[in-house]
Amino acid sequence: METTTLNNGVVMPKEGFGVFQVPDGKVCEQAVMDAISVGYRLIDTAAAYMNEEAVGSAIKKSGVNREDLFITTKLWTQDSSYEGAKKAFQTSLDKLGLDYLDLYLLHQPVGDYYGAWRALEELYKEGRVRAIGVCNFYAGRLTDLALHASVMPAVNQVELHPFFQQGKAVKNMHDFGIQPEAWGPFAEGNHGIFTHPVLSAIGAKYGKSAAQVALRWNVQRGVVVIPKSTHRERMEQNLDIWNFQLSDEDMDEIAKLDIGHSEIVDHDDPAFIRMISGMKIHD
Repeated sequence: METTTLNNGVVMPKEGFGVFQVPDGKVCEQAVMDAISVGYRLIDTAAAYMNEEAVGSAIKKSGVNREDLFITTKLWTQDSSYEGAKKAFQTSLDKLGLDYLDLYLLHQPVGDYYGAWRALEELYKEGRVRAIGVCNFYAGRLTDLALHASVMPAVNQVELHPFFQQGKAVKNMHDFGIQPEAWGPFAEGNHGIFTHPVLSAIGAKYGKSAAQVALRWNVQRGVVVIPKSTHRERMEQNLDIWNFQLSDEDMDEIAKLDIGHSEIVDHDDPAFIRMISGMKIHD
């Protein structure tokens, strides 16, 4: 597994395992145990995924030393305030059964996220989390936070895949020294990504699948990826992307697939902001 060094010197795997929409309980626990057993060391969850306890149970049962794992979770908008973030952080730690986090992210730029960020900065300075960052902060919001925060975000996790490449946004992250991380690296199955003719043709040259090409394309442009699967065989395939290199011509062909907008979610849609602002994950 290759790694990247974040802007505070913390080393992060370039590929991890995501558990978005993986049901809490035995399904999630088994999926995380399988992922760790086949070689994943970065595990990405969130308070809003409602499966932190299962992730924590899998970590405990995995037999892998805690310091060899890179565990990420996220603060939900319901707790987007200074006091809310402090309390929610401890709740997540308790559910995960951990003493510290490797990465803690603001899940959305909604609510009093500046107050929440101040709380994360304090948690970071206290050594309770090794790195802090954000999710779904598109270029304007990220630039604003980066220019005014006392601790620069280490990571920004956003939608990134061949059909929504966000080239300018990725460059903006790199300009600030912020590590891009891709949620939905398979575009949630849209555009027939797993059998897409361009990706499949490129993959055939290397004995790789379209999915492996999509992941390799992202990491070659400096993006961390967190694919999800509950099937062990696919976990292994998703991890098997470190023994080939896409050519410049391959990268150029994939660049042509960009449609320039998301077909999954519009973060500027007022209806979406109303929906996530009203989503409660606890009393």
